Amino acid sequence: MTVPRDIAADHPAFRTEGLTKVYGEGPTAVHALRGVDLEIPTGEIVVLLGPSGSGKSTLLNILGGLDRPSGGRAWFEGHDLTGLPDRALTRYRRDHVGFVFQFYNLMPSLTAEENVELVTEIAADPMDPAEALAIVGLANRAGHFPSELSGGEQQRVAIARAIAKKPTVLFCDEPTGALDSQTGRSVLRVLRDVNQTLGTTILIVTHAAATAQMAHRVIRFADGAIRDVALNETRLDPGEIVW
Repeated sequence: MTVPRDIAADHPAFRTEGLTKVYGEGPTAVHALRGVDLEIPTGEIVVLLGPSGSGKSTLLNILGGLDRPSGGRAWFEGHDLTGLPDRALTRYRRDHVGFVFQFYNLMPSLTAEENVELVTEIAADPMDPAEALAIVGLANRAGHFPSELSGGEQQRVAIARAIAKKPTVLFCDEPTGALDSQTGRSVLRVLRDVNQTLGTTILIVTHAAATAQMAHRVIRFADGAIRDVALNETRLDPGEIVW
């Protein structure tokens, strides 16, 4: 899917109407999403909060092109994701989406720079791996293997890998879940810097309610539906967040 930037600028990053997701059938069916309507402006950091099973990750997977809804519609910058064929959905993920997960999924036999290069080899207009590592503060660790890096450094390599293809939007599913609070704050600071430097729209799924204090917008989920949406008039620096 090719999204002309002059057209995309007139639309929010994402919009959904009546989005549903059902796993299974009959009395054992799980309703992961129950008619979700939302709008996410371009360039924001958005935190999705809620307990396990509330629908946060399911929404992230649908907006990221990893899963399809059972009903309703979803748009990316004015382009309907819902009816895209598999090939176009793959192109959307490749050209526009970066993913960061709780577990870093780095190749242990490759250096930090080589792990980032894996993505740049398939991207249409990637940045240099060294530049991506510099953005996350790891220019001096480019030649180190994952086993030689701390957990926070490995997560920053994962972020560098995700941003190296210059994604329009970055999806982060529990990016600090495996980290202590101090290291987690450093990772959140990197995400804030990516948003400010590159203008990337960032969606963060987390159980850590304190993370919401750095966001432009906070969406709270419960039982597959949006409970409320709040805008932060005053945002905290990630270094000020207390778990």
